[in-house]
Amino acid sequence: MNIFGIGLPELGLIFVIALLVFGPKKLPEVGRSLGKALRGFQEASKEFETELKREAQNLEKSVQIKAELEESKTPESSSEKAS
Repeated sequence: MNIFGIGLPELGLIFVIALLVFGPKKLPEVGRSLGKALRGFQEASKEFETELKREAQNLEKSVQIKAELEESKTPESSSEKAS
């Protein structure tokens, strides 16, 4: 098991230190808070990724439209080159 590059022995050590620092009564509350924070971070990360993809698609569409407009403006120059 390898979470964030931390193996099982390291995870156990972190749990023991947390148990000593927070005590057995506070530990579930700390765990819930940490879980909520991680969940919030994951949601924000997914939202950022979605927004980034949407902006990339919009940029790609605008570049494609610009290229189509450039092609439609210069049909004579391409026929002159063929002559």
